[in-house]
Amino acid sequence: MTQPALTLVSHLLCPYVQRAAIALREKNVPFERVVIDLANKPDWFVKISPLGKVPLLRVPRPEGGESILFESNVICEYIEDTQPGPRLHPEDPLQRAEHRAWMEFGSAILADLWGYETTRDAEVFEQKRQALAAKFARVEAALGAGPFFAGERFSLVDAVFAPVFRYFELFDALHDSHVFDKTPKVRAWQETLRERPSVRDAVAPEYRQQLRAFLEKHEAHLLTLAGRN
Repeated sequence: MTQPALTLVSHLLCPYVQRAAIALREKNVPFERVVIDLANKPDWFVKISPLGKVPLLRVPRPEGGESILFESNVICEYIEDTQPGPRLHPEDPLQRAEHRAWMEFGSAILADLWGYETTRDAEVFEQKRQALAAKFARVEAALGAGPFFAGERFSLVDAVFAPVFRYFELFDALHDSHVFDKTPKVRAWQETLRERPSVRDAVAPEYRQQLRAFLEKHEAHLLTLAGRN
């Protein structure tokens, strides 16, 4: 049995890795997944990762050797441009640019989520919660009839937002953020993506336990609130 041509270098919790994994699965592209510990980076990883971050996509060159792609949106765009399977970007240039902009907006949400999940400070936590609610209100205004971001077809914007929503499966189970109280379209989109096979398979079975351990390591304020419930 031949080895997959593409190798996705990953970390168990990284939402940016999940984007690439979802895109590969949506395209039905075989790939090998190599998981590393970012707290103890292997020497081989340090040598090939310019930013010291995941994901990396190792792509064999036809003439020999390999190329190393980094940054999740770059990897997703490469997958879209080179791999067979359903299109994950609109054909229209303007719509495609709009989708790329919303992919960046998804990254901005992840920046707020980092503070939300790691802070020990109640005031910072509330600031991040409000920032998240405001951003999802923007998303709500951009959504149509669904079930996906652009209607009937799954796109790379869906691949970007699915890992964002996955965080709230644990976070809101610990303590209701009320982030989605006024965004019914976003909540419906979240539920649709939750059931998508490519989304479910983008993380390891131990993801939820690992995320809880991450919160405990950071002594997150979110766990303090959970203890009061």
